[in-house]
Amino acid sequence: MTDAVTEGRDEHRWRLLLDAVVTLSSGSDLDELLTRIVEVSRDLAGAQYAALGVLAEGERRLRLFVTDGISDEEAARIGPRPTGRGVLGLLIDHPEPVRLHDITEHPQSYGFPPNHPPMHSFLGVPVRTGERIFGNLYLAEKISGGDFTAADEEIVIALAAAAGVVVENRLLQEERERLAVFEDRDRIGRDLHDIVIQRLFAIGLRLQAGMKWTDDPRLTERIDEAVDEIDTTISEIRRTIFELGTRPRSGDLQTRITRLADRAAESLKIRPTLAFEGPIRLTVPPKIAEDVIAVLREALSNTARHAHASQVGIELVAGEEVVLRVRDNGVGVPAGAVESGLRNMRQRALAHGGRCTITPLDPSGTLVEWAAPLP
Repeated sequence: MTDAVTEGRDEHRWRLLLDAVVTLSSGSDLDELLTRIVEVSRDLAGAQYAALGVLAEGERRLRLFVTDGISDEEAARIGPRPTGRGVLGLLIDHPEPVRLHDITEHPQSYGFPPNHPPMHSFLGVPVRTGERIFGNLYLAEKISGGDFTAADEEIVIALAAAAGVVVENRLLQEERERLAVFEDRDRIGRDLHDIVIQRLFAIGLRLQAGMKWTDDPRLTERIDEAVDEIDTTISEIRRTIFELGTRPRSGDLQTRITRLADRAAESLKIRPTLAFEGPIRLTVPPKIAEDVIAVLREALSNTARHAHASQVGIELVAGEEVVLRVRDNGVGVPAGAVESGLRNMRQRALAHGGRCTITPLDPSGTLVEWAAPLP
């Protein structure tokens, strides 16, 4: 390849990087942003496969694994997403760029699960946000053949640096929005308590005081009913104030699932792997989010009691519908236990016009799939 051709190709890639950085900065929500970063890294490096592993804060494991180049069907056959072992763990422990001719020959290679596509050439680059490592970009299988080059590494490092800045800004923006929501709720709660409740209470007292001016039993009964309605309304407003301060936002759904997986690890004796896909924070409303949590809690409880599994995977996908999948490799759940748990999960799905199924896996294990259309 001539120097002119090489220079032209490199210039094209740097222009692509510049366009990508502008696009990344144009207001996508965090879920879409992470997906876009993976897509761009794959294009820039000329890779067949790309992934972004997001680290759990303060822990040595991946809490999120976003992929590009592998279809949903292939991902389902592969099973639970990586958590950070093998060469992926090497980048977690030593966040420096890594280029390999054949990842399977590396001393720390953990190997691939069944149904995983073959991968050899490899490029890994850390993504930093501020002072911490946010995650790592993983590229595999150079499309043109051969190995990833120093030029590939250089441009992916540049993308990772830009992506780290954009991700950090997006996290700060979401935190500001979250604080603004809490401040609005506090203000609304104070107004409801200090103005609306006090006025209703005063009206109730006046109605009760007026009862002494009438001997009509029917009027007295109507006044009593009105006072009772006022008391009920005050109780409902107080409950609403409490919910304003405690009800989680739909945007916290991924965090809640992560915490639930952490708590379930004790009873399962293993920590479930997690995979999120799509604009979950943007599209899943609070009512559906609450049912997702309830269904996940029930599914993990059944798995802990009956499955005796050595692997458990949790996947949440948001598109035209929200889909929760809980997959294990255990012995399966007894029919009676399945039906008792499935009934509640199915009712929650039907309430949204959705579906819930429990499917035995070959050669062993169970797949729970719960879905509800998104508004």
